[in-house]
Amino acid sequence: MLTLSAISKSFGPVQALKEVDFEIESGEVVALIGENGAGKSTLMNLLGGMLQPDSGSIRIDGQAVSVHNAKEAERLGISFVHQELNLLDNLDIAGNLFLGREPSQFGRIDNKALYRMSKPLLDQLGLDIEPHTALSLLTNGQRQMVEIAKALSMDARLLILDEPTSSLTLQETDTLLSLVRKLKEQGMAIIFITHRLAEVEQVADRVIALRDGENAGKLEPSEINRDRMISLMIGRELSEVYPARTPQYGDTVLKVDGLSTERWPQGNASFEIRSGEILGMAGLVGAGRSELAQALFGVDGASSGAVSIDGKPLLLGDTKAAIQRGVFLAPEDRKASGLVLEMTIRENMSLNSMDRFSKRSRIDFKEERSRTSEWLGEFGVKAPNTEHAVGNLSGGNQQKVVLAKWMTLSPKVMIFDEPTRGIDMGARHEIYVAIAELAEQGCAILMISSDMEELLGMSDRIAVMREGHLSGILEPSDFSESAIMNLAVQDS
Repeated sequence: MLTLSAISKSFGPVQALKEVDFEIESGEVVALIGENGAGKSTLMNLLGGMLQPDSGSIRIDGQAVSVHNAKEAERLGISFVHQELNLLDNLDIAGNLFLGREPSQFGRIDNKALYRMSKPLLDQLGLDIEPHTALSLLTNGQRQMVEIAKALSMDARLLILDEPTSSLTLQETDTLLSLVRKLKEQGMAIIFITHRLAEVEQVADRVIALRDGENAGKLEPSEINRDRMISLMIGRELSEVYPARTPQYGDTVLKVDGLSTERWPQGNASFEIRSGEILGMAGLVGAGRSELAQALFGVDGASSGAVSIDGKPLLLGDTKAAIQRGVFLAPEDRKASGLVLEMTIRENMSLNSMDRFSKRSRIDFKEERSRTSEWLGEFGVKAPNTEHAVGNLSGGNQQKVVLAKWMTLSPKVMIFDEPTRGIDMGARHEIYVAIAELAEQGCAILMISSDMEELLGMSDRIAVMREGHLSGILEPSDFSESAIMNLAVQDS
């Protein structure tokens, strides 16, 4: 159905794509894999009409085409679900699904027809939500499903899914993967971009890998496995994704007693984390994990409960108090809450530690540049220099900047909320090593994750949340996906 031949694209001196080839047939799922910065998004943005190639050709059904904008892509039957969702909070679900394509009668939007057209799309995705529900009331996972429903409403022949499961629960992920198989049986061509290699093994008919803007290789069905995919992506074997650890636990650093949040006032969470320990935290999307993290850091208030650090009470609802006691948070949404995208790497890295670089109320820029350059190398941030805009970095490198600005402050308690969401396997390994080293230095770590493999691979114990309650804590001998899920969905 689609053939991309010798596609090249440069941004100034940076060669983003170099003579890349890609092809897909109707009724086929092709996984496009590669590290952050490998060129996946650039290639798909060319296909979606957001960018134009410098050279090469795009053919659909054997006919050469030019895709100058998103409307032309839509006309050609190409629908693109971006990782960064394109939805409007001030509209309801139906309004988002048919934005710009609303049915009308006598010059006005026909709301009855709009809702009637929307309901089957939501049902197809297993979303038991009325079309007139305000988008602002939905979870991140539900918003992701609405974005996919929007793509399906366009009768696409080719569906591009960019990290479609990054915000979904396990049940929502299963629903989506089942839908992918169903759409494939109906003859749709699907390009599936993900860093979750287990999902590739489940749904992909073929795998095409990019590395440094070039074709790195292909895998046929019998060749698709985790080790082969990692090798193609990073150009080497990654024998151990998770670093080997021999934890040395000290005294209890963080103690949480009966904590409930404003989102879950009837909730109840009690747990302890020792020095040198990584406590993983699992739960379905909306279970209250992020709200708990924000309450511990003082971003949100707590309805009840108490928290202590080294046996001394922590003032809740006060971020400054948390920082002064050495409690830091790397948030779930790095772009909205972890970074100032318009600022440079240097400015972001030093933003929360300006006292280090201040002399007589003036910033010592020479010292700031020197120290942040050291951190750039220490955390493996791939960028020309510290003056590079952080908004132009890949997701993995942005996350490293978020981690660097907190981890260099020698935290006593470090909270990671989805530390590797949307990040490739090579960058994940580097982040896991940094987290393990932090634990080795005696930091107490709370690691919230929706990635089951990550939880099992990095945690010393796993706490499971459900509707603001702590359902239970698993010891290593009890670790399994089924044990986590049983706690995540059990009745209160």
